[in-house]
Amino acid sequence: MGTRDGAIARALAGFDSGAFRDRLAALVAIPSTSQDPAHGADVGRYLAEAVRPWLQRMGFTVELHTNPAAGFGPILLAERLEGPDRPTVLTYGHGDTVRGLDDQWRDGLHPWVLTQEADRWYGRGTADNKGQHALNLTALEAVLAERGDQLGCNIKLVLETSEERGSVGLRDFVRQHADRLMADVLIASDGPRVTAETPTIATGTRGTYHFDLTVNVRPGGVHSGHWGGLTTDPAIVLSHALGCIMDRHGTILVRDWLPGDGVPASVRAVLDGCPVGGGEAATIDPETIDPATIDPDWGEPGLTPAEKIYGWNSFIVLSLLSGRPENPVNAVAPNAVAHCQIRYTVDTDPATFESALRRHLDEHGFPDVRIENAGIRMPASRTDPAHPWVQWAAASLERSIGKRVQVIPNSSGGLPGDVFVDYLGVPLVWIPHSYNGCGQHGPDEHLLIGTAREGLVGFSGIWWDLGERPTP
Repeated sequence: MGTRDGAIARALAGFDSGAFRDRLAALVAIPSTSQDPAHGADVGRYLAEAVRPWLQRMGFTVELHTNPAAGFGPILLAERLEGPDRPTVLTYGHGDTVRGLDDQWRDGLHPWVLTQEADRWYGRGTADNKGQHALNLTALEAVLAERGDQLGCNIKLVLETSEERGSVGLRDFVRQHADRLMADVLIASDGPRVTAETPTIATGTRGTYHFDLTVNVRPGGVHSGHWGGLTTDPAIVLSHALGCIMDRHGTILVRDWLPGDGVPASVRAVLDGCPVGGGEAATIDPETIDPATIDPDWGEPGLTPAEKIYGWNSFIVLSLLSGRPENPVNAVAPNAVAHCQIRYTVDTDPATFESALRRHLDEHGFPDVRIENAGIRMPASRTDPAHPWVQWAAASLERSIGKRVQVIPNSSGGLPGDVFVDYLGVPLVWIPHSYNGCGQHGPDEHLLIGTAREGLVGFSGIWWDLGERPTP
């Protein structure tokens, strides 16, 4: 009947032979960017031509559904059911990518061609998310082969193609198909590990809340020589307003935006000793290291770096504009606008963010700064890190990989876990195979080969152990 070690060995043999690299190259070659309307057909082709036949060979029934939201990419629903008495796992991925940004990749690289350099596979989607769900399906393929096509559990898969546009339509799709998608747990892969070397489980994500701050002073600009020093400069007003929201060292001053009781004890406990990576990895060429580094003096005083990014809220100015930066003119600008974002945890209520900011601005003398277009882009989600399914998955990974697994209460980025919690009530177990410096939304996106190989080992063990007893 095969063995657990045999399944892992099968998976590794395929990986080391180059078979996985070739499969990933074929997936990357489909320019399935959902952010470019010219590639709408490629988005559908990824599901229909690359994924559907693969799943069918593994015994899945596969359906391609039109997105409930007009103008957004299709959604694949696949099932492999062995019996109602067996555990049922829901897994997820997305086949769409961000834009290729072809002209921004360095010489020798192209977004739609898989290129290997040292311990990296370059190409759009290698890390986000083609490489990640392909690793999980490859691990499943190896386990099925070792077990003689009997897995011992039920699997349901949702693969969407509009994640890079905010997962529009996914919520309605899951709501419409909730009866069919019911499962015991969601186990899937997206996002980065805490460091490239540290196997990670995330049990949710921070949410994203966006708004514009605007200062409108006059219909048009006025001559800076005639009016400078006499009339209000909206850029200066807006800059001071931003300064009253966050201080020079990154401390949020709108305290009603923050968890009232601080970082919860359960979150603090699981983050004790948690490493935080700034994007570096030992195999990276020093000339291409991600320039983002951790500033120990930035952010909420008294918190560790892990607590700041995984257990707290952050405020970011995504863009700031006044005048014509591409062609400055001698004029006092008529207006200024900042597009802002709050990354928030489930310990705060985003419904209060706008009113709290309005009070804060008024109290600090900025009644003329307007808040516009405020709202949630992606809700926060979190499963208790002590949940039995989380602990089960961590134990399985540690057995397979031979390393301690770091559990974090939520990923630092955004994922649509809230959709599955709201309509299916499933615990969330996100097992990422990438790292912070992968370039996933910019040029030179890549997957670390060593991390991918380790992820394949871990998921082979996960799939095997789901067919054993007991499970939570």
